[in-house]
Amino acid sequence: MTPRAQKTLAIGGAALVALLFLAANAHMLTVALQSQPECRVSDAAPAKPAC
Repeated sequence: MTPRAQKTLAIGGAALVALLFLAANAHMLTVALQSQPECRVSDAAPAKPAC
């Protein structure tokens, strides 16, 4: 394998890992907000202590 191919593969792998990390965090945030919608931050009142 040439050094250029290794570099391209390494950059592609790092980009894939970063994309998976961001997707997992977005999924966790979505699930958290959907599981307890009453705990969302709003201007009306502070969040409940149980949140």
